Amino acid sequence: MDKIQEKDKKYICHTYNRFPVSIIRGKGTTGYDAEEKEYIDFTSGIGVNSLGFADQGWADAVSEQAHTLQHISNLYYSQPDGDVAQKLCEYTGFSKVFFGNSGAEANECALKIARKYGMEKHGEKCSTVITLNNSFHGRTITTLAATGQEVFHQYFLPLTEGFRYVDAGDIDGLYAALDDSVCGIMLELIQGEGGVVPVPEKFVKEIEKICREKDLVFVIDEIQTGISRTGTFLCYEQYGVQPDVVTLAKGLGGGLPIGGILMSKKVEEVLGYGQHGSTFGGNPVACAGARYVLDKVLQPEFLDEVKKKAEYLRRKLLEIPQVVEVSGMGLMLGAELAEGYTAGEVAGRCAAEGLLVLTAKTRLRFLPPLTITYEEIDKGITVLKKVLDEK
Repeated sequence: MDKIQEKDKKYICHTYNRFPVSIIRGKGTTGYDAEEKEYIDFTSGIGVNSLGFADQGWADAVSEQAHTLQHISNLYYSQPDGDVAQKLCEYTGFSKVFFGNSGAEANECALKIARKYGMEKHGEKCSTVITLNNSFHGRTITTLAATGQEVFHQYFLPLTEGFRYVDAGDIDGLYAALDDSVCGIMLELIQGEGGVVPVPEKFVKEIEKICREKDLVFVIDEIQTGISRTGTFLCYEQYGVQPDVVTLAKGLGGGLPIGGILMSKKVEEVLGYGQHGSTFGGNPVACAGARYVLDKVLQPEFLDEVKKKAEYLRRKLLEIPQVVEVSGMGLMLGAELAEGYTAGEVAGRCAAEGLLVLTAKTRLRFLPPLTITYEEIDKGITVLKKVLDEK
């Protein structure tokens, strides 16, 4: 065991079942350990390193900001958060943004918006939020409650009340869950932790219709699907719907902690002074990173390349005999393996061979940097084939 892992095991709480890999530096899609062993990264830090490791322009932007102003209380104004908010609003058509530090925080804010809107518009009892079975929205007590997977609820009861769950695609079940207490509906368009499972378009459009007719708040969790991950800046663009609230995090900061909540005109004034806040939200350094990321990933040619690389990766995965199905969209893909192969075991063996991959239930999950090259895709696929062939 190397010294990094030894210190980790001694001093850090054991909440992560880590692979025995210690990355000390990286460039692009390649990470390196202390012995200079290379690792092709098909995870981008679970969708965070949208431009890969240590992108030069990103690092320069972050460094320059850190040398200028690293933090200022939200009681005062600073420039970087306003720049990022302007870019997000002008590109998406949303009216306002709130900044936090993570996906869970973004989802907490979205839930507060939905509940306050419901209570103000429809009465104090209008506070229930419908989410989907097999969903994942975070690890705080309230976002655990919003998560429709009982395995995450164990040991943490009682959870926050006011949630109902329906199956993705079950329109009859959706209508059965509705009553006057429902203030909003929240969903991921691709259930990432749930197995990289896209939600049917017809079902999503029915949710939008219900929210319009009943004046509910329509929330889409784009924590993992957003920031050009699926080939459009936001995944909902491919579904032909318009939510009231969108939550962002992960790839937005390019490697620094940031969360964002996009609000439509319908809900932009719901939260007033003192009703929400974040000490570090809108941090100048994190926003300098996000500003640089947005300058890159909003370019049409960049999005076109993501789509092309996504189709290439999907095709290469499907050429592997042990891969029976590939799900997902863009560079957010899941591979179902043939009988006899276990995703966790395969991921561990890939790490030993120099390829970092994720799992999602029974599937291997792939979230490579959006800047990955075709040559790097080939290199990673070669390792995956080797591991699967050696079983």
